[in-house]
Amino acid sequence: MLTVSCNSLTFDSLELSTLPLKRPLLAIGHGTRDIQGRQTFLDFIRAYQELDESRPVIPCFLELTTPTIQESIDYCVSQGYAEFSVLPILLFAARHNKFDVTNELDRAKQRHPQLKFYYGRHFGINPNILELWQERLVQLDRPQYNPKNISRQETVLLFVGRGSSDPDANGDVYKMARILWEGSGYQTVETCFIGITHPRLEEGFRRARLYRPKRIIVLPYFLFTGVLVKKIFEIATEQQEKSPEISINCLPEMGIQPQLMQILREREIETQLEQVQMNCEMCKFRLAAIANNSSKELHHHDLHHHHHSHDPYEDLEKYHKRIWQAP
Repeated sequence: MLTVSCNSLTFDSLELSTLPLKRPLLAIGHGTRDIQGRQTFLDFIRAYQELDESRPVIPCFLELTTPTIQESIDYCVSQGYAEFSVLPILLFAARHNKFDVTNELDRAKQRHPQLKFYYGRHFGINPNILELWQERLVQLDRPQYNPKNISRQETVLLFVGRGSSDPDANGDVYKMARILWEGSGYQTVETCFIGITHPRLEEGFRRARLYRPKRIIVLPYFLFTGVLVKKIFEIATEQQEKSPEISINCLPEMGIQPQLMQILREREIETQLEQVQMNCEMCKFRLAAIANNSSKELHHHDLHHHHHSHDPYEDLEKYHKRIWQAP
């Protein structure tokens, strides 16, 4: 199995739009127990800060590692800041940025009533991200990564999302996979997940093989490395051993790329101009709030990070009955 290294730390030609304000930015990552993944996020935020030193950019994590959101906010308060732009450095709108981050901000305001937050958008389905992956796929057409000169018509894309308990986010993974496939020339695209929901990666490989491809390209749709990304690589290696007649290429996670810096700047400017437009029509938390008239209760619910060991998809009937319910 061939893997591709595509990370870059040079942004000499990158030009970012000027910030209207010099308001501090709180950048919130998901968090990981993987040391390399944690450091990559911190390096990403440091690189973004170095592109514009006009205001501080403070990193923090929602879970699994430090600094926590509360710790970083406390640090900012100690430096005399009272207003912040807040951005979730997340790909899709799921529970974390719809529910968990807002709860953390509410907790901070209870301890520091003077604070004011301007909460921005996740990265979402964006032309810059599409461009990033298209460039990666062009790279895989080169002889060093495609020595057998296998055509795109004989290749299946295997698009791997993280997986979420939010149908809205899972649907966006499928949408992004489809948009990337459109006009690409590949035989087809199969979409799967590495956790939480189904189909899982092993099933994705099974479906991909049904097309009898000569090549499968695995695309881990993640911003940074971590436990799950490394698990994708491990499973891809195992699948290559099981199917030696198929060439399997595994692309890396997005990493520190200029396209992501552009998106981050766009999102920061949106918060400063108060032009954030969240797509909430399919948000199960919003639907639950409407049904129960309990939006206040939802946004002040205590934050707990439960890591269930059971498979929520084990009982298909129960899963489909539960998936649109908000906690």
